[in-house]
Amino acid sequence: MISVALCTYNGAKYLGEQLESILNQTRSVNEIVICDDRSSDATADIVKAFQDKAPFPIYFNRNDSQLGSTKNFEKCLQLCQGDIIFLCDQDDSWMPEKVEKLVYFLEKNPQQQMVFSNAGMMDEKSERIAGNIWQEVMFDDNMQKIWQAGGAAQILYKGYVVTGATVALRKSALDKMLPFPTSVKDLIHDAWMSISLALKNQIGFVNEELILYRRHSAQQVGFGGNGVEAVSFKQRFSRPRAEKLLPIQEELYRLESTLALLKQHYPEVPANQFAKLESHRDFVKFRLELPENRLLRIFPVTLKFLTGKYYDPQKHWWKTLLGDIVE
Repeated sequence: MISVALCTYNGAKYLGEQLESILNQTRSVNEIVICDDRSSDATADIVKAFQDKAPFPIYFNRNDSQLGSTKNFEKCLQLCQGDIIFLCDQDDSWMPEKVEKLVYFLEKNPQQQMVFSNAGMMDEKSERIAGNIWQEVMFDDNMQKIWQAGGAAQILYKGYVVTGATVALRKSALDKMLPFPTSVKDLIHDAWMSISLALKNQIGFVNEELILYRRHSAQQVGFGGNGVEAVSFKQRFSRPRAEKLLPIQEELYRLESTLALLKQHYPEVPANQFAKLESHRDFVKFRLELPENRLLRIFPVTLKFLTGKYYDPQKHWWKTLLGDIVE
């Protein structure tokens, strides 16, 4: 049985297109479970219209109070009856073969509990635009090889590459993940699910664009842009050091908090499985504790560079290295 867990909040503008794309799959789903976080638009009316024409049940649940994205998905996933559940956003569009290809992957890889795919991009007018989400998160051929060699947890600990809207998972995998933590700002539902399963190398990927991901100004999370201006080259030399250190402090907090949550939820995972995560946490802490004097930073930064600590295929590592010396 295949379920779709679809969370909505004032998404009437694009919801019909998303639902239509689910109805037009080459392999049909068996149910759509919708959890609405108290929308004030026409979301309920749109769902009702699709309930009348869909060849399978569409269940609409309106929350008694607003839960927010992560807890809304937690509720929605628990209401699903399927053996395999597809996560779904309200404003994207699925390629016709998405369900067929992701279910096929899970059927052929019984050791994998979750699978995700790439996604193309479209704009507010549903027109295709350049790029895809794997380019955005730098999940290139090299990163994919590292993932397949057992490095998924290290990749996800440093930065999120799994987009929930592209995910399918076995419902049985949810037991150990729940409840979803909300104490770490950026550790939303898909990030927590992904890194949890990556600890045991139980998440795979399909290198195809199986949805069109919509970029628009009203989206709650994702690649829509947050309006933050990039720091200029001149500002890097002139801004107060405390300003430069703030995002590093935030990153250290995220890493420490995520690591603590993982150890708490998965005490059966051997301690050595966390060694690379701890090593990266310690490197971020090293960066935070570099001396105020630029000259005194050169030697310790050079030593770390020679041991390979600065090289990171997920990021522009040379900018990090130079920034730690001159900023």
